[in-house]
Amino acid sequence: MNLAINIQRLQRDLEELGRIGSDLKGGVSRPSFSQADLEARAWLKKRLHEASLEIREDGAGNIFGRLRGKLEEPVILVGSHLDTVINGGRFDGTCGVVSALECLRTIQEKGIVPYYPLEVVAFTDEEGNIIGDFLGSRAFTGTLNEEILRRGQTNFGQPLQNILEGTGISLESILRAKNEAPKVLAYLELHIEQGELLDLEAVPIGLVTKITGKRLYQATFSGQVSHAGTTPMELRRDAFIGLAELAVRATRLVAAEDEDGRLTIGRVQLHPGSFSSIPGQADFTLDLRHPERENLIDLEKKIIGLAQEIAITRGLSFYYQLVDSTEPTPMSSRLLALLEEEVRNLNYPYLKLISGAGHDAQILAKITEAAMIFIPSINGLSHSPEEAIRWEDLEKGANLLLQVLVRLATSF
Repeated sequence: MNLAINIQRLQRDLEELGRIGSDLKGGVSRPSFSQADLEARAWLKKRLHEASLEIREDGAGNIFGRLRGKLEEPVILVGSHLDTVINGGRFDGTCGVVSALECLRTIQEKGIVPYYPLEVVAFTDEEGNIIGDFLGSRAFTGTLNEEILRRGQTNFGQPLQNILEGTGISLESILRAKNEAPKVLAYLELHIEQGELLDLEAVPIGLVTKITGKRLYQATFSGQVSHAGTTPMELRRDAFIGLAELAVRATRLVAAEDEDGRLTIGRVQLHPGSFSSIPGQADFTLDLRHPERENLIDLEKKIIGLAQEIAITRGLSFYYQLVDSTEPTPMSSRLLALLEEEVRNLNYPYLKLISGAGHDAQILAKITEAAMIFIPSINGLSHSPEEAIRWEDLEKGANLLLQVLVRLATSF
């Protein structure tokens, strides 16, 4: 049987979805539960209905489209997410959801009746625009931190409850999502690499062996507000200077000691934030990542210790709070072997690689076997209006996904 996805249909769907939430800066802004996100959800449900898939939505807003099998459970899940960062790209997450839909349409059109049911899934708020990363997949797997959910402020400065008003979703329904989840046999996710390795090597397929762990902190240097024109340089307790020193020294430390380590200060707010005042407070985010757990713990200790040392030296106070974390997560060796077998059958060049970005597959791996297929990001760009792919790469990735899904659903 000639089994292949319809790349023209897949391309049309992605281009249409990419117009939802398009912004004036040339990117896509579709944070969860925004008007654009609600429109994208409606778009997906319409496509699922047109494909004659059974649609359901759980208490966390995760959307599922089921192709029935001979059994009711367990299910094979395949998908990703629809939400984007602010001024992000058109392909992060959406490639996985729409490719999954295209695979199920193809299986149905070919008259293949799976033994196990197959479900497309679009998980809610993978990007962490509201409360931490992976809200939907964490709710689905029962690994959501209830305390953070109830007390946390969103990135938009509002309580989550306020953002949920009018959506039909509540804090309580999010927490109940785990009770609605079926037993999951396996989870597969196709995604853009969000890095440059595949593009540099001109290889169309990446098979993910592990997903990097991370620690996200909200941190503050606190000093003394004083007048910019009258306070001598040697008497200043400038919170920004403490942060600037940390940024430079911590970057040098990570770059010199561990090529697999990553450190990012992504957001900074200075107070009082005026021309003529020395900053008395510098609030900032600290993102630490490493593919090995022991190294990640060591990186945390070193960077926090360095910040404390700088604070003492400069007469500052340093405060920090862990707001989110994930552990380095290996992908299923059995699914990886199956992917390798099928990618060789298709005669596609491929590389094995580690994902430096987090994904829903990292969360699903807590309850089932999980695996990921990467396709190249042109120039390694992602979370950017310049995010781009080659359609021939997506066609290969989706065809590999299709072959593996059929294997899993008919012979598991």
